[in-house]
Amino acid sequence: MTVTTTLSRQNIVELQPIIQKNQQLVQKLNTTVHSQAEIVTIVSDLIQQKIDSSVEIRLPFYTDFGRNIHFGKNIFINSGVTFTDLGGIYLSDGVQIAPNVTLASVNHPLSPDERHSVELKPIYVHKNAWIGANATILPGVSIGENAVIAAGAVVSRNVPANTVVAGIPARVIKTINQ
Repeated sequence: MTVTTTLSRQNIVELQPIIQKNQQLVQKLNTTVHSQAEIVTIVSDLIQQKIDSSVEIRLPFYTDFGRNIHFGKNIFINSGVTFTDLGGIYLSDGVQIAPNVTLASVNHPLSPDERHSVELKPIYVHKNAWIGANATILPGVSIGENAVIAAGAVVSRNVPANTVVAGIPARVIKTINQ
């Protein structure tokens, strides 16, 4: 079970200096040409953690916060990926992410009176998982080891290891034989 953390509007305002600094790094990343080593260095500055040189990130790369993204090794992230990471996004070794994927660890409460606050639930993408183009992973989801998320899927529930999910909402359509 994933624990939900709620941040009030005031808590979000207190994070603005970090958000502004990181948005400048994202803009720098996406508006000039960089080598892969430079990309890894800039993203390391953004997340405040050293990223292994085996990680490959294609630009443009988007994040709203940046400090709650965690990378394993041998990860490939294609262009146009968006990480809404205030709730935490954890990518294990060997993860592959196709173009235009969204990982959103943040949501808003349904109550109109509380809607300016945010609910945070981490996303975990386990070893060797592959997320297809234009897929969306919602808050609190865990994607199992070796799982495949089909292109365009919207994943709102945990995905078992060694399965393929597809559709809106995503459902298991196949088991992967090892």
